[in-house]
Amino acid sequence: MPACHAGGREFESRPDRKTKAASNGSLILYNMITYPNFKINIGLNIVAKRADGFHELQTVFYPVDTLKDELEINRIEEGVRLSVLNVDNLCATEDNLCVKAFRLLQQHFDIDGVEIKLTKNIPFGAGLGGGSADAAFALKMYNELFQLQLSTNELQSLAAQLGSDTAFFVENSPVYATGRGEIMTPINLDLSDYKIEVIKPDFSISTKEAYAGVHPQQPEINLNELIQKPISEWKHCIHNDFEDTLFIKYPQLQEIKDDFYARGAVYASMSGSGSAVYGLFPKAY
Repeated sequence: MPACHAGGREFESRPDRKTKAASNGSLILYNMITYPNFKINIGLNIVAKRADGFHELQTVFYPVDTLKDELEINRIEEGVRLSVLNVDNLCATEDNLCVKAFRLLQQHFDIDGVEIKLTKNIPFGAGLGGGSADAAFALKMYNELFQLQLSTNELQSLAAQLGSDTAFFVENSPVYATGRGEIMTPINLDLSDYKIEVIKPDFSISTKEAYAGVHPQQPEINLNELIQKPISEWKHCIHNDFEDTLFIKYPQLQEIKDDFYARGAVYASMSGSGSAVYGLFPKAY
């Protein structure tokens, strides 16, 4: 798949989108639709437990666009209306990250209501960041719909309040991430010569469950150095620390990873805290 970069088109407007002429002659958007993508983690080192209960980590976030949610937002006079499709167990409206993003902006701006229509295709509890992507894309859409003129840095700061990896989806391009995942350094990484295959087993893993078994430690070599090595060497040096305990608890995850290598993957790993596992295959594969 081609690498996704921040300069790519992220908003798609429907032909029948509603607009209104403002007093200055510009158009006010009243309807937008966009398609949040997911991410994979390449390496994940858990290096320390912080006093605030979070963990310091090192990881690489890489955007993947082979599976996307669909997010439509309409401006309404007041309140919040939410509909979510393709989800068996719905959370309360106020717990939805797109709603939380709107409430966060309401703390800073006098903005009216929204109707949110979300179709989920990216699975929950997979380590793919689907909910975080929805929240970040929603923030960007609110910024456009309400003409808030927030900068990229301001959007990232707001997104970081919604989740550890949410800020990544604002620019949606490869980064080396530290802190909780919100401190990001852009990296030059292009996997367009590789097919990224993702398998999520029929179970999910909560972040709480994943972190319960970790033992933080400093890696011998910083991940930011290892990611510069040829991809053919990643198998021997880039590791996801969550695999150490979760592969024992869930042997199926190890089987999926082993099968990727048996089928010719140059690199395979669990993404984030799981349960999805991915493999990188040369396009000629």
